[in-house]
Amino acid sequence: MKDKFASYHPIVNFTFFLGAIGCGMVLMHPGYLLCSMALSMLYYLTVHGRNALHYLMAMLVLFVLLSVINPIFNTYGEMILFSYMNGRLYTLEALLFGMALAAVVVSVLCWFASFNAVMTDDKLLYLSSRTAPAVSLVFTMALRLIPSYKNKIAQMNGARKGIGKGTDTGSVKDRLRHGMVLLSALVSWALEGGVITSDSMYSRGYGCGKRTCFSLCRFEKRDRCLLFYMAVTLGTVLICCMKGAAAASFTPHLQIAGKENPYVPAGVLAYFLFLLIPSAVNIWEEIRWYNLKSKI
Repeated sequence: MKDKFASYHPIVNFTFFLGAIGCGMVLMHPGYLLCSMALSMLYYLTVHGRNALHYLMAMLVLFVLLSVINPIFNTYGEMILFSYMNGRLYTLEALLFGMALAAVVVSVLCWFASFNAVMTDDKLLYLSSRTAPAVSLVFTMALRLIPSYKNKIAQMNGARKGIGKGTDTGSVKDRLRHGMVLLSALVSWALEGGVITSDSMYSRGYGCGKRTCFSLCRFEKRDRCLLFYMAVTLGTVLICCMKGAAAASFTPHLQIAGKENPYVPAGVLAYFLFLLIPSAVNIWEEIRWYNLKSKI
């Protein structure tokens, strides 16, 4: 499935991930954690398809391990499940707290994995080009130099292998010596390339006048509507949290806001509708595509 949400404006994408990751790291209420973990996995699945199953299974294993391990180090709690190792307690409150921490870790990892797939270098450059042009230029050049250095050192190592001085030949001492020679040559090449790039930029007039920015991104009506929808749902979540809808304490006493607070279901529903945005966009576009194909 092609990620349709990635085709929206970079501001829309960045705003969503900022809200999803920020709220995912702060909100510890079970209702919010369940929404964050489930919908982060759903979006990752819609982006990567069947290739996401191995990653999601690993995240579920990580969730179980973190949940089970936490009570071993944290023995606070009133309800004792069992004891081990000469009376060391394994409590329900510590187990629930471990599950909450595990849900935070898994959801944030899934959101960041989707972030890396959606927020490309061009989008990050677009967001920072007007506010911090020098930083964006350095960032872009650094991203370009990493694969360039990798290819260059592979090329030099291949040439030295022809004379028996590659990094995988000889004893450990010889390999270290060959690696240091490669590193020295790479640094010399990089410094020379930096001087050439600097002279080229200066001769082309860099820094002589006001810098202009070019981008193919256009802020369309759909972007404005979706950004407004995000603001409404996030604003609702914030208001509900201020009213105590996200209050949760696991140790030493279990205290979680429930049905007695009418803002809890409203906050969880708003949070669910906010996190559902990218998955709903992908699923809706996929349904439309199948409907169009069926009419051919």
